Amino acid sequence: MTIRTLLERRATIKTELETIHTANPDALTGEAETRWNTLTGELSGLEAKISRQAVVDDLERRIAGQPLTGSGDRHLDQEIRTGFSLVRAIASQVPGLNVDAAREREISQEIARRSGRTFQGIAIPTAVFETRVQTAGTDPSGGYLVGTDHRADQYIDLLRTLPAVRRMGARVLSGLSGNLEIPKQTGATTGGWVGENQALTLSDMAFGSLAMTPRHAGCVTEFSRQLLQQASPDVETLIRRDFALELARVLDVAAISGSGVSSQPLGILNTPGIGSVAMGANGGSLSYDACADLMGQLADMNADEGTTSFLTNTKVRRQAAKIKDGVGEPLGVGVVFQGQPVTYTNNIPSNLVKGSSGAVCSALIYANWADLL
Repeated sequence: MTIRTLLERRATIKTELETIHTANPDALTGEAETRWNTLTGELSGLEAKISRQAVVDDLERRIAGQPLTGSGDRHLDQEIRTGFSLVRAIASQVPGLNVDAAREREISQEIARRSGRTFQGIAIPTAVFETRVQTAGTDPSGGYLVGTDHRADQYIDLLRTLPAVRRMGARVLSGLSGNLEIPKQTGATTGGWVGENQALTLSDMAFGSLAMTPRHAGCVTEFSRQLLQQASPDVETLIRRDFALELARVLDVAAISGSGVSSQPLGILNTPGIGSVAMGANGGSLSYDACADLMGQLADMNADEGTTSFLTNTKVRRQAAKIKDGVGEPLGVGVVFQGQPVTYTNNIPSNLVKGSSGAVCSALIYANWADLL
């Protein structure tokens, strides 16, 4: 049961109690008294439920963001994970191959039925791109997959920049189909002291909303008809893994520094109103004081330190490790960042230009990551 349902029930009880009181202003007797006692008893239990649900909802808002996947149908999800072949689905669309993709067509039809949409060709469930199994690889053209002495156990993967924003607690909203509007409170009532028989000053809460609209990102790759006929099944795993990691990188970069134009989402570094700490006209070197000022800005805005942490790149970490005290001893990275959690990813830009000198700078972000949607 949601807190909205509980609040609606409380409002209904309040209305009925007011009706009983109005009809019996002096005393309650008989059926009215029985009904009054029943409602007040229910109201007492309802208040306890509302309090507990509020705690649960608050924890849900603070929990680390997790991508919500799956259709909710355990059997369909199992079929997609184990029975759907991306290679067979593609091959079935190539004239002359005569590839049997009955399972893939059946799953595609079920996806179309559940989504209420029609597709050209075969619908590919997004879950097939969530595979994270490391396995055999290939050269860029795919030719080595046909070799007779193919050492899959010695496969050397590409060094990649791993995504960080989701791991830091950004909230992930799934199951969306249209534009999104999230209500928020922008102002509070004002309290104060008054003398005897003096009236309090009227004040109201203020409200606004956060609007979000869909954006699209994707990957395209090609492989030859001959490779499709001859390659081992590992080519499908490679494509899934490469797509998944690249799309995760694209999403991470957009969340951090997206421009908000040319179909990109708006990232943290380009969002108007985001606080900043001045480091000089042309930027400046990382320091203990700068980190303290970043933390102080969030604290001054009443951010909860339980969900705040630093995010930066490896260049800033290297500079933090070199900061020394007055006698030449390293302060230590943990001391520089005031004991706060720090995550490093090279998705944080290191080519920012500050001022007229053309100085190239890196970004350091300290944020309440649960507020990032």
